[in-house]
Amino acid sequence: MNKELMEALDILEKEKEISKETLFDAIENSLITACKNHFGKSDNIKVEIDKETCDFLCYAEKEVVEEVEDDCIQIALEDALKISKRAQLGDIIHVEIKSKEFGRIATQNAKNVILQKIREEERSVIYNQYYEKEKDVVTGIVQRYVGRNISINLGKADGILNESEQVKGEAFKPTERIKVYILEVKNTPKGPRILVSRTHPELVKRLFESEVTEIKDGIVEIKSIAREAGSRTKMAVWSNNPNVDAVGACVGINGARVNTIVEELRGEKIDIINWDENPGNLIQNALSPAKIVAVFADPDEKTAKVVVPDYQLSLAIGKEGQNARLAARLTGYKIDIKSETQAKDAPGFRYEDYVDEYDEYEEGEYEEEYGGEVFDGEEEQEDGGQIPVVETLDGEMPYEESGVEGTVEEASEEEYEYEEESTEETIAEE
Repeated sequence: MNKELMEALDILEKEKEISKETLFDAIENSLITACKNHFGKSDNIKVEIDKETCDFLCYAEKEVVEEVEDDCIQIALEDALKISKRAQLGDIIHVEIKSKEFGRIATQNAKNVILQKIREEERSVIYNQYYEKEKDVVTGIVQRYVGRNISINLGKADGILNESEQVKGEAFKPTERIKVYILEVKNTPKGPRILVSRTHPELVKRLFESEVTEIKDGIVEIKSIAREAGSRTKMAVWSNNPNVDAVGACVGINGARVNTIVEELRGEKIDIINWDENPGNLIQNALSPAKIVAVFADPDEKTAKVVVPDYQLSLAIGKEGQNARLAARLTGYKIDIKSETQAKDAPGFRYEDYVDEYDEYEEGEYEEEYGGEVFDGEEEQEDGGQIPVVETLDGEMPYEESGVEGTVEEASEEEYEYEEESTEETIAEE
């Protein structure tokens, strides 16, 4: 049993995570390479390795002939009989090759083949290991500044934190431990190149997944997230269990969970809101802590007009427009905010722009109410048409087309004309 070789293979398999099968292949190729350098040919060279004992045998297949013309592939009958007493002309004899007989150059080449294979496998193992962690968060140790970039030791490989992925104002010291988000893992001739980030919104999401058990278990979902790195993050969450408060689960007792993440992000503020399928309510939550008077959202155009009290206008917009900007990214709506005073003279910011005050119809009356009444549009006119559907539930949606025919009487100060020969409406404001 070759104990030294077996111990060496065990160490390489444990430390470098390189399989023994790969190492056996490397040894076999190295012996064939050494034979080629020593004899000039390797086509008839065979290597057998016992993977249990690590004993190996290297031999050449030679043809038995009377007169040897090429001693690399032929052997004289006299010499063949010394190896096997049954040898006859034309037989193939296995002639053992002693690796100790190799020259210095052949031995060096064999060694280089093994080392090269080990390096290639090591790079491949590291690449596969970190490729699986792509789009995930890992802990690294700050090593040094390379220009304006930072080299981060991730364990078996180094990551690069580019200047564009650094949070403004953050300064790191060597040996400091930080969490980073793996953006991309590239396989290069010099080994895997790992790009990491501290500004990506997914960094916050992954931190919450690791910190909040309910998110990890799928009870609470992070529906949307908007971030301005180093300043503020808004996150909308939803609970699949009515008995679990999504926001409370993320905040934790006395803010324990969210404070851990805030400390990791160096004091970045995090707003956690409840997700709502109703776009009006979602936008209202997204603009918190500002109070909202009304929201008129258009799901088709992805636009929303928001009315806030006069004293809440600056709070709703935020410093340098940050609150409104993050709310727009979070909801996916283009948000226009005006105060109550501004909204009085602005089209599209008043309930009367969306809700028609209808007079008495021949088949009955209905009473319009502002601020939450939904007209179901099921009452029919004399000519068979339907009353247009208008939804103003907390400003949920603007006017919806109902495909009516006929003429609707003048409502409030606006006039709506419907074409009689078409199922589509034409709305003209005079």
